[in-house]
Amino acid sequence: MVSLVQLRVLDAVHRHGSVTAAARDLHYTQPSLSHHLARLEAETGARLLQRVGRGIRLTEAGRLLAERAAEIIGRVDSAAAELSTLVGLRAGRVRLAGFGSVMSGLVPRAAAVLAERHPGLELGLTDAHPDDALRLLRAGQADVAVIFRYDETAPEEDGVRLRHLLDDPLYLLTGGTGGGTLADHRDAAWIGGCERCRAHLVELCERSGFTPRLTSATDDMVVMQSLVAAGLGVTTIPGLALRAHRDPAVTVTRLDVPPRRIVAATYGDPPDPPATAALLDALDEAARSAGAT
Repeated sequence: MVSLVQLRVLDAVHRHGSVTAAARDLHYTQPSLSHHLARLEAETGARLLQRVGRGIRLTEAGRLLAERAAEIIGRVDSAAAELSTLVGLRAGRVRLAGFGSVMSGLVPRAAAVLAERHPGLELGLTDAHPDDALRLLRAGQADVAVIFRYDETAPEEDGVRLRHLLDDPLYLLTGGTGGGTLADHRDAAWIGGCERCRAHLVELCERSGFTPRLTSATDDMVVMQSLVAAGLGVTTIPGLALRAHRDPAVTVTRLDVPPRRIVAATYGDPPDPPATAALLDALDEAARSAGAT
C-alpha cells in the first residue's frame, strides 16, 4: 500500500531534481530515501525514476504520480492545520500566497492584526503571481490566495470563492514633466509588467487607439520605476506598488480607467476553516485601513 511518507519522498525528488537534495530536505539518509522510492515502485508496479548520466529524472509515470502527490500532501497538511485550530485558534498554521505589491502593502498589516488576535496561530507566506497563487490554493498548499483581477480577466474555475478586499487605481508613469493620457505616449517605448499586467496594458492602449511598443518587461515594480526614471520608457503601475516605493524622478498621473480589484480567494465549499476565516477577517481590516472602497 502506498504511504504518505513515500509520496513525500517522491514529491521532494520531483521538486529538487536529485535524490541527494531530496534527502537533505527531508532530513533522511540517502539510502533510506532510496529504499522508500524502491518500495513505492514495487507498490505501484511502475518505473518512476531513470538514471541520466550521474543524475536521475522522473519517468512519465513518475511525473504523473509526483504531481498527484503534491496535491495529496497539500490537502493532508491543510487538514492537519484545520484540525489543530478547531479548538479556539490557540495553535496551528494558516498559509497565504500573494503577489508582490500586496505582500508589501497589505499583508504586513493583516499579519499584525492576526498576531494580535491569535498569537498562537502561525502565518506562512509565499510570494506568487496570481496564477501561481491559485495553483497553490487548488493543490492545498495555500489556504488563501490574494490575487488581482481586471474586467477582462477570465473567471476562476469552479470551487474558487472570491472575497473583495479593495479597488486599486492605476497610474501612468512617465519621465520628466510627462503625464497626460495613454494616447499621448503612443509613440513611446513601453515597459510591461507580469503576464496578466501586460495583457491589461495592451488592452487599455488598444482601447485608446494604438498598440504599445513593448521594449522591456519586468515584474519588479521598483525596477519599472527605475527604467522610467532613466528615460527607457513609460509604463502603468497600480496604487499599492506606489505606496510601497515611489521614485521621485518619475511623474505619476492617475488614469481614468477601472481599477484592478484585489480579492482573497479560497477553495472548496463554505464555511471556511477557523484559521482561514481569521486570516480573511484580518485582510478585511487591513484593506479598510488602506482606504479600500
